[in-house]
Amino acid sequence: MTCQEQQEEELEVLLSIYEGDDNFKQVSPTTFQYKYGEDGSYRAFNVELVWREDYPETEPLVNVDTFYNKHIFEEVKRKIMEKIQEQVPDLLGCAMTYTLFELVKENYDDVIAEQPETQPVNQVSNDEKCSVPEVAKKKEKKEQLTKNQKRKLFDRLDATGEKPRGWDWVDVIRHLSQSGSQNG
Repeated sequence: MTCQEQQEEELEVLLSIYEGDDNFKQVSPTTFQYKYGEDGSYRAFNVELVWREDYPETEPLVNVDTFYNKHIFEEVKRKIMEKIQEQVPDLLGCAMTYTLFELVKENYDDVIAEQPETQPVNQVSNDEKCSVPEVAKKKEKKEQLTKNQKRKLFDRLDATGEKPRGWDWVDVIRHLSQSGSQNG
């Protein structure tokens, strides 16, 4: 069986396995991503596998430097890559995308252990505080309306809080009498 035939077969299997799984994404015919962790979590990350032309005889390209992973610490990314690279030599010659995605899923707690659950707050020393001028944020004041202004505003609106139909209509006859030609 050629590499192309093996890729087509594996693609069919992947699509059937991950049908309805929102964490799996086929980016292109040879690029696949799987998202681990909950959406919005500081511990969520993507693993991207890219099949080369002679995959599965050669290892796929593994990418954990996607934009979605910008918040993941480098040590955590390295740990994910090491975990995947340990298994790849044993899987050469057979379909490995599903196996690698599941490997990361099974070891999620181990690989993400060094990643905090929330974004860390950068600590600034007193020396740095003195050298960096702080820009005061100006609060924008809300416009305060008087009771009379509020009453007039309310009188101009209908029950739904919108202006009534035709509030901006022009009196056609008056407009034409002012702008029409003057025959004399």
